Amino acid sequence: MLNSNMLRKLDMQDLMVFVAVYEQSSVTEVSEALCVSQSTVSYCLKKLRTSFENELFVNTRSGMLPTSKATAMYPHILSILKIINTCHSGIPAFDPTQKEITFNVCAPEYFELLILPKLVKRFIGSRFPVIINITKFHRDIPADELMEGRFDLVICFGPNFHRGVKGLRSQVLLEDELVCVVDKNFTLAEEAFSLETFVACQHVFPTPWTSDTNMIDGWLARQGYNRQIVARANSYVAALNMIAGTDFILTLPRRIQALTCDENTFSHRRPPAGLPNFTLDMMWSEKPSQDSANSWFREQIIKVCAEDGLL
Repeated sequence: MLNSNMLRKLDMQDLMVFVAVYEQSSVTEVSEALCVSQSTVSYCLKKLRTSFENELFVNTRSGMLPTSKATAMYPHILSILKIINTCHSGIPAFDPTQKEITFNVCAPEYFELLILPKLVKRFIGSRFPVIINITKFHRDIPADELMEGRFDLVICFGPNFHRGVKGLRSQVLLEDELVCVVDKNFTLAEEAFSLETFVACQHVFPTPWTSDTNMIDGWLARQGYNRQIVARANSYVAALNMIAGTDFILTLPRRIQALTCDENTFSHRRPPAGLPNFTLDMMWSEKPSQDSANSWFREQIIKVCAEDGLL
């Protein structure tokens, strides 16, 4: 944020004029060096003086002499211009072809099923020597591991399913909704479950991450209801096998349902009205966000999501 709204009116030319006047002490010479008119130089000086609330340069017989504030500002203005030039061309881009690199990611099964296969195929197709290690997501955001560089990325569900952590940045990768999967011969014919019917049935619960709570039961609790869970599975596929030939309900993300459910074995119903959608979020530490390899890896994930129509 800026200390004064007047600073918003400054541009790069104003800063270049400041440096040139400081170094050359002559409006005429600055005009020639920057290939602008003397009136332009005067206008830039007027903007600078107004924005910084200081005369900055005093016009004397020996030239434009800087005030003490201008002298203090000079190295910082030089630094700003240097940083701008670095942003334009001086940041080294990560080259994935140069050497083998490993990315450590903490993510739920959802990411492994939906995005990881396409990401790996992308790297293989481009002959990038990239290795991806996935660690199962547990109860909370592994903030310490992210800050210390033991994880490059954390993939988690949102919004606001996990406590916020200072020093971390996040980006939404996609949005999804929940759908109820049942056996093809499920006895209830309704296309959508009422809340009362939903909680009266028996449920299989997949645990794609380790937690005492989940978005479905949290929502039910807020409505004053709870459901009967007859079995818990470590994966979506294992949970599907449990409901085959039964009247159990398995509530899955719609994208996972479309990816894993055989239409000859399973059908699906809409969940109770009001059950919220969710997002898949990508989180990383602010410190490694400046690392070109980390930025490149995040970009590849976003491209996979975009190319597959997930965004």
